[in-house]
Amino acid sequence: MTAEQILTLLVLAGVVGALIWDKVRADVVALAGAALLLITGAVRPSEVQSAFGSPAIITLASLFVIAHALELSGLLDRLIGKAVALCRRIGSAGIWMLIGLCGGASAFLNNTPIVVLAAPVVRDVANSLKLDPRRFLIPLSYAAVLGGCCTLIGTSTNLLVDDMARSSGQAPFSIFEITPVGVLVALAGGVYLLFAARWLGRGSEETHSEPPRAIEHHVTHLEIAGDMVGDLSDFGEDRRLKPVQAITSSLVFFGVVLLAALDVAPIAATAFAGAVLLILLRVISPEQAYGGLRPEILLLIAGMVVIGIALEQTGLASAATDRLVGSMGGTGPLAALIFFYGATMVLTELLSNATVAVLVTPVAVALAESLGVSPRPFLVAIMIAGSAAFATPFGYQTNVLVFQMGKYRYTDFIKIGLPLNLVTWVVAVAAITWFFPF
Repeated sequence: MTAEQILTLLVLAGVVGALIWDKVRADVVALAGAALLLITGAVRPSEVQSAFGSPAIITLASLFVIAHALELSGLLDRLIGKAVALCRRIGSAGIWMLIGLCGGASAFLNNTPIVVLAAPVVRDVANSLKLDPRRFLIPLSYAAVLGGCCTLIGTSTNLLVDDMARSSGQAPFSIFEITPVGVLVALAGGVYLLFAARWLGRGSEETHSEPPRAIEHHVTHLEIAGDMVGDLSDFGEDRRLKPVQAITSSLVFFGVVLLAALDVAPIAATAFAGAVLLILLRVISPEQAYGGLRPEILLLIAGMVVIGIALEQTGLASAATDRLVGSMGGTGPLAALIFFYGATMVLTELLSNATVAVLVTPVAVALAESLGVSPRPFLVAIMIAGSAAFATPFGYQTNVLVFQMGKYRYTDFIKIGLPLNLVTWVVAVAAITWFFPF
């Protein structure tokens, strides 16, 4: 191994160790690793500059501004109020409908604040109907995660995999390119959750001593395609509905998605144009737009992109691929795909989504090229498995939220999540090989 390879490996091990230790903020850890690689010459300043100007960063920053405009308009507060009224009117079916709507919204809006908002609603409505909220909170988290797998902007993991693949010379993904696979996985997971939810809680016939709480939930600082909770107190401020701003923000958001879906321009370009348009139309002021940015998320991704560039430039990714190909003993691409999905899924239970995307994506591209097949199926597998972390309460931020609120045991996530991991693994591999042939 060269000196640069050894140094990059040491930095990577330090970053992964610090993320597991979880005593320092993830964005600080990633930036520290990037700074070490820059100082020691493992990466060049131009490569660091390109990481901070990557399409994933531009897309996320622009979508944060658009989402903040939606939040300030009061539209999201009004939608939550309508959902509460629906649940009270039609009972437990309404709760399942709300869970499904949260899953659908997570394909376009970040699932973490969606669960922050919806979980107290689900809990309080279930209590008022004398149903055990524990039957619904884990399914809510899982449905939101599954929904995020359905589009390119559903989670920052997808955008980061796409960005890392571009740097490896692959064609960019369109916004709905992974949707057929994501929808099938989400539907299979949803059907499983409907039947598995009976294993949670104490049954619907039991009443609860805890009185129903007043249901007042408001949205602030809702983010799109990020993966961090931030300050939960941000979600407590009431926003009066402003019809003109709400309609304008909604039209701009749908226009951004439509233009990207029709390949008129890349999602980074349409999102950036949409954010600027909202400022020009005075729907959101420049100060409010800056306030809507989430620098901790943007800097985390930029730092991890720099580490990913170092893995590729120093040849560590190709070296890992050579070892992997040799250990797999000439197995076919399907076996390699199954292995890669499983490896990504296990890593996601232990590490952050961004870390997994950076570690696995370059190796997947190099492995596919060494096998003489398209890297596309492997990249889609990483996108799905990079979010499909169901077997522990700490594999995804939304799991942590419902774990605390529902007072679950660790074994509850294993009992429900492990079979869901297996179900989604089988369905994802089958769907990927159908829609993305080798």
